[in-house]
Parts: sequence; C-alpha cells; structure tokens
Amino acid sequence: MSLRSYTIEPMRVVTANVNGIRAAARRGMVPWLQQAAPDVLCLQEVRADDTELAKVLADAGLAHWSVAHTEGTAKGRAGVAVVTREPHTGVRVGLDGAFADDGRWVEVDLGTRAGTLTVASAYVHTGEAGTERQDVKMAFLAAMTGRMRRGAEADELVLVTGDLNVAHREADLKNWKGNLKKAGFLPEERAVLDGWFARGDWVDVQRRHAGDVAGPYSWWSWRGKAFDNDAGWRIDYQLATRRLAATVSDAFVGRAPSYAERWSDHAPVVVDYALESA
Repeated sequence: MSLRSYTIEPMRVVTANVNGIRAAARRGMVPWLQQAAPDVLCLQEVRADDTELAKVLADAGLAHWSVAHTEGTAKGRAGVAVVTREPHTGVRVGLDGAFADDGRWVEVDLGTRAGTLTVASAYVHTGEAGTERQDVKMAFLAAMTGRMRRGAEADELVLVTGDLNVAHREADLKNWKGNLKKAGFLPEERAVLDGWFARGDWVDVQRRHAGDVAGPYSWWSWRGKAFDNDAGWRIDYQLATRRLAATVSDAFVGRAPSYAERWSDHAPVVVDYALESA
C-alpha cells in the first residue's frame, strides 16, 4: 500500500479495519506497518485475543507499545484496539456504560504538549435496513453522538477513528444510487453524521484534506472487480475536534497497489497531526 515521505515528524495516526489481525498479518500487514511507522495505531475487527494480538504486534516491532484492546463477548467477531508508542494515561471501554462487551469502542488518553489527547477506535455495526440489527446500529450511533458532544463542548483534543459503516455523502461511494435504501447509506444514518459536522465542532479530516472529490474510498468487496474498478465505499474515518483538526498536515488512504497486495478488504487511513508527546 502506498506511503509518502516527510521532512517533518508529526504524530502519525493509522486506523485500519484489519478483517482479522492474524489473516492480515499473513497477507502482508506487518511490513506495511513497519514502513508506515505510526505513533498511534487504531484497529477494528481484530478478531483475536490479547495473546494473539500481542504476537502480531511483536512481529511488527511494537511489543513494547501500550495496548488497549477489547475483544467483545462474541468470539471471532469485532474487537477494537488502540496501540500507542507512548503510555496511556487512561483507558475506557464502551459508551456511557453501554456496548462495553461488544468489542466496538475503546478510547485512551495520551499526554501531549497541547494537553491530553483522547483517541478512540470504533467499529460500528453493519446493520440491515428494517431489522433489529439496524436498530442496534442506530443506538450505537446515538451513543457515539453523546460522547462526541461532550468532547466538543469541553473543547478537548479528541480523535474518533474507525470503521463507521456509513458513507456520509454521494462522493463517498461509487454506486450511491443503487444503495439509497441499504444500510450504510440510509438517510437516517447519514443524518447522524450531518449532526456531528453541522457546527464545525467535529471535522471529517480526510474529506477536508481531499476536497470535493470521489472517495478516496477505503473499502472494496473481495468479490468481482470492485477493487480493480475502484467501486468502493469511504466508511473508514478519522474525526477530530476543531482544535485537533487544525493541526493536520496530511491525510491519505493507503490503498494497495494491486488486488494481490491487499491485506484486508479495507485500506488504512493515515493522518499526521502536529502534536508532540509531553
């Protein structure tokens, strides 16, 4: 997956839905991570226990890093983690006492010279229009809204990363007309994201950086020619509070050069922030 070179060394945050950390490692994730050299690594769909995750991180040279990982009670499903070069000063799982056992939300606090930075890794439910699965998804998005409102009102440095399973705008998926009634592009889902960005308290970092263009997409089906034809969805995000978003120096999607070089059905989203560790 493509990388870029920099003359400065800001805090680099990588978020990736790995679609199973062990499978991603077998497909080539480890050398990519070593080259990417993140300071903060946010993972979704880890699908592994602490020991299995630790082995992959050790292979990537990250054995000494701080790890906040929640597996969830459904073995082999979900699982999110935040892995950082610097030690955590706080860790929280779930949203206001809800979803604590689902393996879908973990957040950590980190010390920086600008103040405490909170980084969350989120894996929103896929959902299914007109079913109870969609009701659970909307409940999770509502819980996220409450958490994000508090962060914005307190003018905190907060970063929410992960697979939100929602394409916000028509530019965020190739076949938007064919998905108007499907989970991931439903009006009620998109309205939640509208609310997050309405006052400018939260910034969709990748969209601001890329501008008004198609994509760049971060998920393509394994099936058919979706990847080769770039028929994808932009459902992986880094969302920053206003003060944090002002420090962004670059943002890009690490799309694999070819189908054969993919290590997940998602591509990582990489953002550099001008923040120094305390």
